[in-house]
Amino acid sequence: MTDFPLLSFVTFLPLAGAIMILLFVRGDAEDVARNSRWGAFWVSLVTFFASLVLWFQFEPGTADFQFVEQHDWLPAYKIAYQMGVDGISVFFVLLSTLLTPICILASWTAIQERVKEYMIAFLVLETMMVGMFCALDFVVFYIFFEAVLIPMFLIIGVWGGPRRVYAAFKFFLYTLLGSVLMLLAIIAMYIAAGTTDVPTLMQFKFDPALQTWLWLAFFASFAVKVPMWPVHTWLPDAHVEAPTAGSVILAGVLLKMGAYGFLRFSIPMLPVASEFFTPLIFTLSIVAVIYTSLVALAQEDMKKLIAYSSVAHMGFVTVGIFAVNQQAVEGAIIQMLSHGFVSGALFLCVGVVYDRIHSREIKRYGGLVNRMPKYAFVFMLFMLASVGLPGTSGFVGEFLIMLGAFEVSTWVAFLIATGMVLGAAYMLYLYRRIIFGELTKDDLKSILDLNAREIAIFAPLVVLVLWMGIYPAPFLDMISASVANLVDNYHGALAAAESGTALAANQ
Repeated sequence: MTDFPLLSFVTFLPLAGAIMILLFVRGDAEDVARNSRWGAFWVSLVTFFASLVLWFQFEPGTADFQFVEQHDWLPAYKIAYQMGVDGISVFFVLLSTLLTPICILASWTAIQERVKEYMIAFLVLETMMVGMFCALDFVVFYIFFEAVLIPMFLIIGVWGGPRRVYAAFKFFLYTLLGSVLMLLAIIAMYIAAGTTDVPTLMQFKFDPALQTWLWLAFFASFAVKVPMWPVHTWLPDAHVEAPTAGSVILAGVLLKMGAYGFLRFSIPMLPVASEFFTPLIFTLSIVAVIYTSLVALAQEDMKKLIAYSSVAHMGFVTVGIFAVNQQAVEGAIIQMLSHGFVSGALFLCVGVVYDRIHSREIKRYGGLVNRMPKYAFVFMLFMLASVGLPGTSGFVGEFLIMLGAFEVSTWVAFLIATGMVLGAAYMLYLYRRIIFGELTKDDLKSILDLNAREIAIFAPLVVLVLWMGIYPAPFLDMISASVANLVDNYHGALAAAESGTALAANQ
């Protein structure tokens, strides 16, 4: 098993499935739709079970990259196809492979037009997401990072809501603009270090003056993907117009790409610039947490409210990452995973009632607990996890981030803590208006509760949210060694830079 290219198998199996569906699914419209759905579902399910081998065979306690594969690709330029995962990236691979079959199940009845093309787009998207988290060469990373845009652009632009084309172009242009600057930064790093190998670049000491420009170029790309305030405006539009499954992947995985970029590249490779810009990150994150929480309170559209809550939650994550201590970074990773489950599940909750009533307006609902008790329970669990209730995954991440932020600055910890209070306000407000009260609207009096397919969609997410909230040790054990290595190298690089500056000043 040691020689088996597991990461390449997990990465490219969905792409192979997409090609098979493209070439071999034929027949009348009904047959094509049915076979495309089942084909995509089984391929994504096999991919998920294959990715579980990463968890079972992962060796905790080491910060080394594991399951490494390396093949010459462009040897003249020292660019290789290189894959590997460590404690920071392994869970994001698992998150991507888990959410894809859930999204395909969620689209079972919601998508009736061009089903074959939709399923192909989702499988291609899965390959790009997994490849991005596994890539250990900058050029390979960049290709996957950018290629994610194409299927997501199509999913929003073809199967989205009334303003889907506007939302798709806005999403594409925002994210592409920042990524062009990242490409320039990769070229500059290649010229300076002579390689695009990520582990080598992590050890390379870039000139502090160059670090500043490189950091800003990466920031332009990653901040849009997170998305940080004020470059977050594409997200509510994209979420509102995207089909339910598109929103789940967007919130669950794509928002993690920017934060993952900070963890993998900005902090280990550019420590001096990262320290210099930390106050900027803290300021933007605090504004995001408070401002977008207040904006969420004013929303009348369920999807928009959850979209703004995502910006606030990712503000917590960026504070945790740039606090750069063990608790805060571990908390940021746990919060990203938790947010992937919880916000994805909240969008699925919106999708359930949207499929029945075809409205996302909060005022269209009320009293659903009378007709949908199972739905009310599931919605309540994820709503409380979003708020950070103890016993759910949301609490563990936010608690560790607050602990780490408090060590760095009590003011930062205090100000982001207001986000928890505001979060409780808008989520409880949303829940009260939809679930409680009198059932007065006629079309709601015949609404049906969760069916077996919908229960199957929510069940794994319920289990994970409670497992991570009650017993987070298995997750933290795998993360801790890589985080400790990241934090130690960061502070070591800062100390070396300071002693070098002091030495130069004395001379």
